[in-house]
Amino acid sequence: MVDEYDASWDDADDHDAFEKKYLEWQQRSWENWLSKNLAFPFELERVEDDDDAYFTDIAKTEPFRLGHKMKVVSIEGEDDLHGIIVKAKEGKKTGFVPLCDLEVTSKDDVNYWPVREYVVWFANR
Repeated sequence: MVDEYDASWDDADDHDAFEKKYLEWQQRSWENWLSKNLAFPFELERVEDDDDAYFTDIAKTEPFRLGHKMKVVSIEGEDDLHGIIVKAKEGKKTGFVPLCDLEVTSKDDVNYWPVREYVVWFANR
């Protein structure tokens, strides 16, 4: 029997659960933890992008931009500014994208909660 994931920390009204989870996250070696808890490859959507190209026509045609879906194939390392960097494929193109800009869109995907934990931690660090 698989234990059901406790997502109480993601409830905006449960501040205690969030604080408890955040303390856990602060102790976590994210690159190692994600390597063990993600099932590769998997599909994500880019939901954040600090590149101003989003406001031009380039965003629609260039890969790995806001709103684009891509397949993550591996973790490539960690950057001080952008956090965990993943190697992704979109069509025939391969590129590198900050995991903090991505989201697994289906809560039924086994990768949803590990990515969600990282993204929320990264935004609040």
